[in-house]
Amino acid sequence: MSATAPSIDIAEVRELVADEVAAVDRLIKARLYSDVVLINQLSQYIIGSGGKRLRPVIALLSAKAVGYSGSRHIDVAVIVELIHTATLLHDDVVDSSKMRRGRETANLVWGSEASVLVGDFLYSRAFQMMVDLQNMRILEILADSTNTIAEGEVMQLVSCHDPNTTEQRYLDTIHNKTAKLFEAAAALGVVISGEKPELEAAMARYGRHLGTAFQLVDDALDYSASPEQLGKNIGDDLAEGKPTLPLLYAMWKGSKEQAQVVREAIEHGGLERIEEISAAIESTGAITYTFALAEAEAVKAKEALRDLPQSAYLDALNTLASFAVHRSS
Repeated sequence: MSATAPSIDIAEVRELVADEVAAVDRLIKARLYSDVVLINQLSQYIIGSGGKRLRPVIALLSAKAVGYSGSRHIDVAVIVELIHTATLLHDDVVDSSKMRRGRETANLVWGSEASVLVGDFLYSRAFQMMVDLQNMRILEILADSTNTIAEGEVMQLVSCHDPNTTEQRYLDTIHNKTAKLFEAAAALGVVISGEKPELEAAMARYGRHLGTAFQLVDDALDYSASPEQLGKNIGDDLAEGKPTLPLLYAMWKGSKEQAQVVREAIEHGGLERIEEISAAIESTGAITYTFALAEAEAVKAKEALRDLPQSAYLDALNTLASFAVHRSS
């Protein structure tokens, strides 16, 4: 990331919807309750482990930016967060991850079986809440989104250990796996307000580009941030043989020797040659390239907002697009 990148504090963004976020947290706790003790323990552990709550915040800001004054934006924000949390539980099992947001993963604490099943519980609870809203468009968006996210997970699994992954396939994967839920969160704020389909489509574009920018930066930070900043182990993606853009770019643009080292690392995983790979990533400008793509996505996100009326909520959505790129964790 550029040394001249602005320091963007999103505290003001959170303050703008602080009451709504508090309501989201209360509803999450209420809807996660189960008579099964293990479900309570594990779900509260993962929900309470921090995180930016970005997706629910996007849903809240989207609704307020188009003038919504009801309370259903709280429900859709909770639904989005439950779906996101379920994907995290399943992701960590698939990846055999040991660390998430600076804490041990649920699968490490309780085991993979419990994590998968509680993830299923969160998914099903989210769909119960969707039915309660009695809005077919909300069901349609979220059913499509969860299906697309599952496709993205499979795409990522298939791409693991494949150094022949193209940039387009990489971008398609992160759109499906990550950006799709950002897209849904942004669109749902408009859907519950009853605004025009054109505005829903614009907010969906905003969420899609924003989510893509976030994932690009996450992948860059995997090789440029400290474990404390990022909340996971540096090189985790490399250890799992995931061909993320910084690795691919270093392979494409590096010397013959560098390309071979990166290719073998993707094919076999492992961190034995992390120093050589880090040097290749740095010398080829792979991090700079990845951040440049993220910046372009953030610009597109802001452009999607051009027809929204001026408000503090619009300003906050624009701030989130800037924050997506200029952050350290």
